[in-house]
Amino acid sequence: MLDATSTTNDVIAGRDLSGHNAVVTGGTAGLGYETARALASAGASVLLAGRNQNGSVARLRAATGSDKIDFAPLDLGRLASVREFCRSYDGPLHLLINNAGVMATPLSYTADGFETQFGVNHLGHFALAVGLFPALRAAGTARVVALSSRAHRRSDVNFDDPNYRRRPYDPWEAYGQSKSADALFAVGLTQRWKEHGIIACSVMPGAINTGLQDDLDDDALRALGWVADQRSGRLVAPPAWKTVEQGAATTLYAAVAPGLAGGEYLDNCAVASPWTGEGDPPNGYYLPRVLDPDRAWRLWDLSAELTAS
Repeated sequence: MLDATSTTNDVIAGRDLSGHNAVVTGGTAGLGYETARALASAGASVLLAGRNQNGSVARLRAATGSDKIDFAPLDLGRLASVREFCRSYDGPLHLLINNAGVMATPLSYTADGFETQFGVNHLGHFALAVGLFPALRAAGTARVVALSSRAHRRSDVNFDDPNYRRRPYDPWEAYGQSKSADALFAVGLTQRWKEHGIIACSVMPGAINTGLQDDLDDDALRALGWVADQRSGRLVAPPAWKTVEQGAATTLYAAVAPGLAGGEYLDNCAVASPWTGEGDPPNGYYLPRVLDPDRAWRLWDLSAELTAS
């Protein structure tokens, strides 16, 4: 029985992914690196997509004994880079893992004028999936995994001003908007592409100490529960946080678990439940608005319009 303590090895145990091709954005570090390692260990050919390789291909090949691991440059904050990646991709694609992301960044804009978190976490991945549609369709059956977060509770998608051009900016609200968008993206993709054998799910990986916290100051880290280490005095993550291997487990579950219909929001290696109670949803639950089919359809149309130019 898989649960919050399960690891990538638990999820992938006994599975043979030989003949499967996977793309993992942000696959050179953190959750993406562990996701790529697990997929490669099961026999998949894995393409790491990111801004810098940082020796990750050699390390993963050594760790897995697989030579079917490669790297291609991708900057999700530049649509030109996304389009070049899609043009250069060759062959069918069975798994697209939209793992890369940024969190609670100061107000800034991508090369195409999108608020950075909405632009990188959602719109860049949206354009990537659309550009890779022919490869996904060619696989016969394919899955796309979108990393959402329990932080979706912080904000719905503001369809009138998603890029904070007219409203005050709050970094956590903007992060919440992008994570709501990631979940709605999975619903919208399944709505449109399921007839082609392509489905998507969104996942809550959990609280994990990765490079995602790099933009946070000490006050923000303390608000997340970080405490000072008695020896060094440096702030460290709470002991209850997941390991990277545990955090990437739900991503692997979304990629390989049988019986998923598409559009589900997954948490702790299981399908989460809608939260209709008071206050914020606890782990294992999601706010129903992030799986609302009408919102998903509207967001897809908006995203297609924004990324068309």
